[in-house]
This record gives sequence, structure tokens and C-alpha cells, in this order.
Amino acid sequence: MNKALLIVDVQNDFCEGGSLEVKNSLNIIPVINKLIDRFKKQSWPVIATKDWHPSNHRSFASVSGGKVGELGELNGLPQIWWPDHCVQGTKGAKLHPDLKSVDFVIHKGSNPEVDSYSGFFSASGEATTLDDLLKKQKIDTLYIAGLAIDYCVKFTVLDALSLGYKVIVIKDGCQGVNLNPEDSQLAFSEMMEKGAIILSSTKIEI
Repeated sequence: MNKALLIVDVQNDFCEGGSLEVKNSLNIIPVINKLIDRFKKQSWPVIATKDWHPSNHRSFASVSGGKVGELGELNGLPQIWWPDHCVQGTKGAKLHPDLKSVDFVIHKGSNPEVDSYSGFFSASGEATTLDDLLKKQKIDTLYIAGLAIDYCVKFTVLDALSLGYKVIVIKDGCQGVNLNPEDSQLAFSEMMEKGAIILSSTKIEI
């Protein structure tokens, strides 16, 4: 198996103190850093995805005139209105400084007309460069961690499975944006039903 570690959106705006803060998000960084060390020791690629929104992104409540947290519609697709976050070139869009260095960065969410939770595709099906990169690296197995399990991690995992990758989700390397633990458990269950393996980082053998 050719393996890669895929770290989803561990950016300042999603971490504690950010504009779209995920509670307890900093707890996952030491877990991910240990995995980065293990993967680099094996010369397996470490890839990070980043939300990379223009300032006029229409998922922002400030742009579309919606109320933060409410559900609306954007170009015919259901859309939650978010606070401004991960705007291109800002501190909030940077990977958290405590995260160890990665080999590749994949940008997503750059089209102002459509949101993009998955590292592979936007909500309207536009592809990022992630699948092409993995194919060039001859990767068939992905270990996935990051933020947030009930949004960007979940949709990245589901797309990876649909593209034929074997996926291991690192449970203690993820955190949910919704404080209700049932939301995270529902996300884990949905991923498992589609074929993902859910493991603690201590159970991973690489």
C-alpha cells in the first residue's frame, strides 16, 4: 500500500480564537504532529487542505446578507451562512503555527459562488487538485484527520471513498464544530457505513 496523511483545514480561523472556532481544536494538533513524524519517517507524503476563500465569498453571512448559522440557499444548493473565515492571504487562512510542516497544500473554496467542504470537490462538483496529486504519488490509502469531523472531514472522507481510496479516519485527530457529541458520532457512523475505518492514533500500525 502507498499511504498518505491528509490533514483537513487545521487553520487559524478554525482553531481556538479563530473566527469560526472549533472548540477543543488544539487538542488534536499533538496527535497529528506525531503522525506527521511517523509518515515522514516512512517517506510517505503529508498533505494539508486549506479553505482559501476570496473576501467576497457568498457563503459568508456578511456578503449574502444571511444570519450566521442559519440555513439558506446559494446558487440552488443548501447553504449555511458562515462568519468570514480563511480569507486568502490572511492570518486566519494560515495553517496553525503549532502544526508541523507538510509536503503539499491543497486549496479549496476559491470560487466565490459555491462552498467547498471536501478536499476533493466543491459543492457543485468542481474538482480540486487533490485527486491528481494522489494519483501522481500513486497513493491508494489515506489516513485522514483534521477539522471539522461533521463538515470538511466528513465530506473529504466520503469523496475519497467514492473515488476508490481506502480510508482510515483518525478519531482522536478530529474534532467537531458542533458541540453536540451526537453530531460527531453521526458523522463517524456515516463514514463507516460507506467503508471508512475509524481508529485511534494509538491503534495505527505504520
